[in-house]
Amino acid sequence: MTRQSTKMYQHILLAVDFSKDTDCLVKRASEMAFLNDAKLSIVHILDNIPMPDVSYGTIIATNDETDNALLEQEKTKLNAIAKSLNVSDEQCWLIWGAPKEEICALAEKEKVDLIIVGSHGRHGLALLLGSTVNDVLHHAPCDVLAVRLRNA
Repeated sequence: MTRQSTKMYQHILLAVDFSKDTDCLVKRASEMAFLNDAKLSIVHILDNIPMPDVSYGTIIATNDETDNALLEQEKTKLNAIAKSLNVSDEQCWLIWGAPKEEICALAEKEKVDLIIVGSHGRHGLALLLGSTVNDVLHHAPCDVLAVRLRNA
């Protein structure tokens, strides 16, 4: 099978949460983008830090500096992943909000046809309460690839 004949996706959105196994997820996204000769975009949703004081909404520019140390740490991590994947600033988003809603909304807006997310394989009570992967899977406007992460 040639590389051309396997092209199923044209725009892939990688959703990262900076868990310890993010490198595995980044590698899988890189492989999928290469195999499909697809455009690759990256998003990180800020759901665990206070809403930054920004005048331009909930989308945070990845190339502007702020006075918020936590926000700057998140931007540094996201920019490092983008650089390793050769993804431009225009295809890299840092958004404050609820992961399910923001990932799905961005996928629809950007006409993404595959979302790649990491699955931590939760069990028991955590499984009953749901997860970002489950929420995205059931609300995404496109295909979703849940990459099984080790004990992240």
